[in-house]
Amino acid sequence: MLRRLAALLLLGACLAQAQAAGNPPKLVVVIVIDGLPQEQVLKYRGQYGPGGFKLLLQKGAWFGNAHQGHAVTQTAPGHAAVLTGAYPYQSGIIANEWIDRKTLAPVYCAGDSVHVYIGEETHRLDGTSPANLRVSTVGDELRYSNGDRSRVLAVSGKDRGAILLAGRTGIAYMYMDRSGRFSSSTYYMKEHPQWWERFYARRPQDRWFKQSWRLALPEAAYARSIADGQPWFPDYDDMGNRFPFTLGSRSEKPDRSYYRALIGSPYGDELTLEFARAAIEGEGLGGNPAGVPDLLGISLSTHDYVNHSFGPESRESHDHMLHLDRALAGFFGYLAKRFGPDKVLIALTADHGFLNVPEYSASRGLPGTRIDPRQMMAELNERLAARFGPGVYAARFSEPAVYFDSKLIDAKSLDHAAVESAAVQVLLDFPGIAAVFTRTQLEGGALPRGRVATLVQRSWHRELGGDLYLVPRSHAIFGTGTGTTHGSPYAYDTNVPLMLYGAPWTKPGSYGGYAEVVDLAPTLAFLLGIRQPSASEGRVLAEILR
Repeated sequence: MLRRLAALLLLGACLAQAQAAGNPPKLVVVIVIDGLPQEQVLKYRGQYGPGGFKLLLQKGAWFGNAHQGHAVTQTAPGHAAVLTGAYPYQSGIIANEWIDRKTLAPVYCAGDSVHVYIGEETHRLDGTSPANLRVSTVGDELRYSNGDRSRVLAVSGKDRGAILLAGRTGIAYMYMDRSGRFSSSTYYMKEHPQWWERFYARRPQDRWFKQSWRLALPEAAYARSIADGQPWFPDYDDMGNRFPFTLGSRSEKPDRSYYRALIGSPYGDELTLEFARAAIEGEGLGGNPAGVPDLLGISLSTHDYVNHSFGPESRESHDHMLHLDRALAGFFGYLAKRFGPDKVLIALTADHGFLNVPEYSASRGLPGTRIDPRQMMAELNERLAARFGPGVYAARFSEPAVYFDSKLIDAKSLDHAAVESAAVQVLLDFPGIAAVFTRTQLEGGALPRGRVATLVQRSWHRELGGDLYLVPRSHAIFGTGTGTTHGSPYAYDTNVPLMLYGAPWTKPGSYGGYAEVVDLAPTLAFLLGIRQPSASEGRVLAEILR
């Protein structure tokens, strides 16, 4: 009986797979909102228009309890997880940047000195290729399945956002704040295509020069966010710290200052989506002559810049959500008009959430704290030198890891585990540090039970990771100055939206079960009828599928 039941279940799975493969979407659009906590999606839902977030909330399938399943909740690991379905310990994208353990030099997640931007300046540590990505993506597997006939393209305000969505065989376009253009690199092509030349012949990036970012609604509508001009607000891209923000206010003509301000304003989302539309039409995405599906990745970077500067509790962040909703509504309307209701599958998620500004947290009685990495490292080395003799043992800090000078430790014939243990004692006394995990623990899998330790283990890579992994206390951040950040294993950083919309494939509704961003890749692979990415550890979200 059990064997018969197993056979029936296997037959059902095969039939479902065959059905999915026989009716895949013509175009899969994966949108990543950089730095969007799930709570913000719901907090302002009463103020959204009908065609943006509400389309996904009312007619899509979405999870309120979806999380990034790793501890280093930064842009690069988060974007890598979306279409690889892999945690950092396998993807090799352990942070935005890390330290080379042999040379102690910085390594950028998308850096590749072999390649340069096309028609743009390229500096050391600029992101130009997926050389550091060690696993395949949905796009890679899609192209593999049909002899590279599928077209895979990604666009983002950040190089790492585009490159990690495009995978190894797609094409990435990233925003250049020196020119305001989205450009590719020599990893992908020798020169830009003609549609790109036509798009920039009219300089669309300049049309917001001297325009102002103003509130989308009357001031009374912003009761759920805090007022402008808080003492911890920065001078945002030389535009002041309160509404309205005028782009290029100190420039005589469009220049780098203006282009930096542009991508940090709601107009940056509009420009990104406008370029995405040009790519759809220029590359013929969704109308592949071979009859195979195409994939478009879009990473919208502006919300991350706003939240870093003002915090998710701010009026600026609140208002940006309303502008973002309008921009998404326009883009979704474009897709519906161009392709109809049953050709496109849309997925929306985020690379990480956000912590409130520490000063704001403190005002609400929460332990908002800023950890000074320089002071922490100085104190750590002073006490290690007092115990083991002169020397700089803790050579580099690259959040959230401390890298030791292994050559120094070996030269002194010291036991690495003993140095680790001594360092842990020092760091746990430092204000704002909740836990420290050592290389010895992580290599042996000897971590305590609990979710934090599980997420840390998933984030640590044996070849690339540091010697100590630091976990800040709740509501504490690494760094001084103004604004806030992300990067912890706590819910405010891990809980992100996960939404899918496509009537032929998904069942609308709010789903309360636990889900992870890594579940998106195997779900898309199932619907496309292809094999899962090489290191995918997610599950198919079967409960939302028709």
